[in-house]
Amino acid sequence: MPSGLFARSLIIIIAPMVILQSVLVYAFMERHWQTVTRRLSASVTQDIAALIEVLDTYPQDPEFELLGRIADRMGLDADMLPSEPLPPLAPRPLFSILEPTLAREMRRQVGRPFWFDASGQNQIEIRVQTDRGVLRVITRRSQVYASNSHIFLVWMLGTSLVLLTIAVVFMRNQVRPIARLAEAAESFGLGRDVEFRPRGAREVRRAGYAFLEMKRRIERAMDQRTAMLNGVSHDLRTILTRFKLSLAFLEEGPDTDALRKDVDEMTRMLEGYLAFARGDTNEPAAPVDMEEFLDDLRADTERSGHATSVTFEGDPVVIVRADAFKRCLSNLVSNAARFGNRIDIAGTRDARWLTVHVDDDGPGIPADAREEVFKPFVRLDEARNVDEGGSGLGLSIARDVARSHGGDVILGDSPTGGLRATVRLPV
Repeated sequence: MPSGLFARSLIIIIAPMVILQSVLVYAFMERHWQTVTRRLSASVTQDIAALIEVLDTYPQDPEFELLGRIADRMGLDADMLPSEPLPPLAPRPLFSILEPTLAREMRRQVGRPFWFDASGQNQIEIRVQTDRGVLRVITRRSQVYASNSHIFLVWMLGTSLVLLTIAVVFMRNQVRPIARLAEAAESFGLGRDVEFRPRGAREVRRAGYAFLEMKRRIERAMDQRTAMLNGVSHDLRTILTRFKLSLAFLEEGPDTDALRKDVDEMTRMLEGYLAFARGDTNEPAAPVDMEEFLDDLRADTERSGHATSVTFEGDPVVIVRADAFKRCLSNLVSNAARFGNRIDIAGTRDARWLTVHVDDDGPGIPADAREEVFKPFVRLDEARNVDEGGSGLGLSIARDVARSHGGDVILGDSPTGGLRATVRLPV
């Protein structure tokens, strides 16, 4: 079965129509054709039997003038041929109705040796062996065969095509609102602007209004969370600023240096927590030249003292949330820079996906621990982590950003011997 609703709906419409017409053609047309053909053949055969009876009854008609006049009244063309053996009947076509029906009627009503040729388009020639010679009768094909039944088939198929065309147009209009609803839901899931107006049947409009209400609730919850986090961050930053001011008025010493490091660490941890909880869902998605985007990322990495190479293949323009995606790749590149000496960034874009590989030559992460490091606040003792010495949120933020774009981040083995972080987004 096809997977699309439009194709399935067409099958629901077409299948009963085809079955109905097939049964109609077999049950009605086949029997109608056979019945009419049998009756027409019987009528012509009766006329031929009557002509033979005339030959036997009126031998005083040596020129067969009476036979010709009677045949004309019957719509036949009859004459006599010299007596000679009749050729055998030609093999009848496989699906022909006329030949077996006419032969059966000739054997039943005439009962004499006969031969006929029904291969002509408009005429049929029939020869019968009689005592006075070979009677040759030429009749129109329409007198023996129901040749106008194709008109019924033409009308049936023609009207079926017209109705099918109308059904396709109306069904497409019914399926289009469902496709638009699916596109709106997918775009909203990828963080893009959604312009959607419910249309279509009552049930489809109901689903559309439910989607819009769900969208409003999600946006309201996100706005409330953002407002709450902004308030929390403002209050906590105020307190940390007081700590810094208090430390500035204290005398320099080992204690003040330790406190200053604690305050800096708290500030960094707070920024990490807020970045993870807040995300960048409010940022609008826009076209970004990914080739230039990766070049800027390479320049930032090289300024920190790490050799970095960048390659890109395919159409570079991709619709993403630029700041969020930069945070995703920056976390992966920083993780690679912390534990490797060389970083290779390779991007490819095809008809469906944008794929970015970040490779390094570091120690890597064990295969059984690669999913564990994506959990918030998880730090592996023997594994690399982007936030080593911090909160352990770097990889979590990277995957969260990728999934908010409809993609994912996967860790694997790098060809350079270290870790490969692969970001895959739908385009």
